[in-house]
Amino acid sequence: MTSKTSGPWQPAASETTRSEQRLFAPATQRNRDAILAVLREVLPANGLVLEIASGSGEHALHFASALPGLIFQPSDPSREALESIKAWTQGAQNIRPPLLIDAAAPAWPVVHADAILCINMIHIAPWAATQGLIRQAGRILKAGAALYLYGPYRRPGRTLEPSNAAFDASLRSRNPDWGLRDLDEVAALAKEAGFSVPEVIEMPANNLSVIFRKEARR
Repeated sequence: MTSKTSGPWQPAASETTRSEQRLFAPATQRNRDAILAVLREVLPANGLVLEIASGSGEHALHFASALPGLIFQPSDPSREALESIKAWTQGAQNIRPPLLIDAAAPAWPVVHADAILCINMIHIAPWAATQGLIRQAGRILKAGAALYLYGPYRRPGRTLEPSNAAFDASLRSRNPDWGLRDLDEVAALAKEAGFSVPEVIEMPANNLSVIFRKEARR
């Protein structure tokens, strides 16, 4: 069983078109440049970047094209998504073939990465996927390396924005294991896995960039 059972392209059929085996996620067009601006400051100049829950593959292609010094390793638990990633990234020199990875799995087929990205997954997956993501990131990343998360969150002392409240209700109606996560709970998991307090950056459409750095072992 995969941890992410539905990609962001699936809920509205009217928003989904196919050219060959490519899937199109409308949100990617809206957020990719804002995310890229943050990643330019977060990612190393060189190295391997593992993306968890790559979805359609559009983000991987956009980031890899803009950051040629990095090698990108996309992944997803959906075989349909893997075919889309292959179609989007065919011929890209700095993108590896996608891997089948369930974030909640007890082991991943990756032993090292210089950074990990996860965009718009943890609210469209069971909590076990977030637990697995952070646990495996703590195992794979070395001191100073970044775990980058993007999406909407609940934050203490703040009322959810109306759009996020409606989105959260919609997610929970589709699957009670889904929904916006409490940022403090995510940060607590990360602390247990050896990560720093997160850097939080406000993003368009009430989303956040959340950057954790792996701390050196004491």
